[in-house]
Amino acid sequence: MKGRLALLVALAGLLAGVDRPPNLLDVKELRHWSYPDYTRVVIELSGEFAIKGAPQLLGPSGDRPQRLYLDLDGVWVGTRYVEGVPVGDGLLRGVRIGQNTERAVRVVVDLQNYSHHRVLTLTHPDRLVIDVYGSRREAGSPQSGLAHAPATGPAPEPRLPAELRIPQTIVLDPGHGGNDPGAIGVGGLREKDVTLRLALALAPKLESRGFSVVMTRNGDRTLTLEERTAIAEGSRGDVFVSLHANAAPRRALHGIETYYPDANHERHTLRVAALENGVARSQLNELQRTLAKLRVGEVSPQSRRLAEHLQEELVTGLPREYGPVTDLGVKKGPFYVLFLPSMPSVLVESGFVTHAGEARLLRDDRYVDALAEQIAQGLSDYRGASAITARAP
Repeated sequence: MKGRLALLVALAGLLAGVDRPPNLLDVKELRHWSYPDYTRVVIELSGEFAIKGAPQLLGPSGDRPQRLYLDLDGVWVGTRYVEGVPVGDGLLRGVRIGQNTERAVRVVVDLQNYSHHRVLTLTHPDRLVIDVYGSRREAGSPQSGLAHAPATGPAPEPRLPAELRIPQTIVLDPGHGGNDPGAIGVGGLREKDVTLRLALALAPKLESRGFSVVMTRNGDRTLTLEERTAIAEGSRGDVFVSLHANAAPRRALHGIETYYPDANHERHTLRVAALENGVARSQLNELQRTLAKLRVGEVSPQSRRLAEHLQEELVTGLPREYGPVTDLGVKKGPFYVLFLPSMPSVLVESGFVTHAGEARLLRDDRYVDALAEQIAQGLSDYRGASAITARAP
């Protein structure tokens, strides 16, 4: 390990005296989150980047630990991360980024206890996501620096496939928050406020039905996409429900719709996907389709069934005093927040803040409570159907 570090330092010293080549990207920030059997590393860059070849896994050698590494082309980092960022959570020792050549950097993840990994790229902002799975309980007591409390007690039981699990832990994700208000509608109604009120009304209704609830936020705070989904993964959730409110240039549009992730998307969903992803429609490109394909064989069928249960309850079960609900249906779409959790995931658009009538309802605590009741019932329906499936021979 010391020899490798000395080599990197020497290389960095040589490069420090070299003029930076033109037209290279910068490494802007390195972040990480640690959970009992999962760590996420995110490296943000200043523009669209390319991974050279496939990530490589190297076994331990002498005093050097097992390592995962990959190269990023067209990137300059200089000496900023040459000594690495310590993680020390029992799963990862740390992360190093070095200038491997004048026009490429090498990202090295020093592993302590490893089961498997996945590597993804995201845009707006451009970033590399490295997820490493294992059980740090098997690696001894975790060191300081955890984003959450250190893991104690026995290692968690291996998880059943999604299609065999009976949902118990529900992750509620109130969309937007903090410096991201989401859509702003009639009378200044903000999507971030609607989604938080709905989540706070929904959580106790789920708990009264025997569910455990994890919320990505329970106040007005800013969360990145990778942090929201790291919370979901780290909590070992069984279902991820992202709560949103819709908006449209045509103020006559209204209704409720529920989305699930799929390899394909329907043309009319692109407006909503661009809105919730925070990107232009033209930027819903091959990246989203690639991300979706990662999930199709895993949990897309369960996500679709969950979306159907929720949509059915929302459009048929609301009290008659609120009138007939416009059913915009169950749809598939390229939503970033649905691709990253490895569990059935849906996004509920609870109404249009840009429609005068629905904006008035979404301000009404009684109506929000009624929406929460129907979502809770839909999740109970899904749990019952899952139990039948799990018992089937």
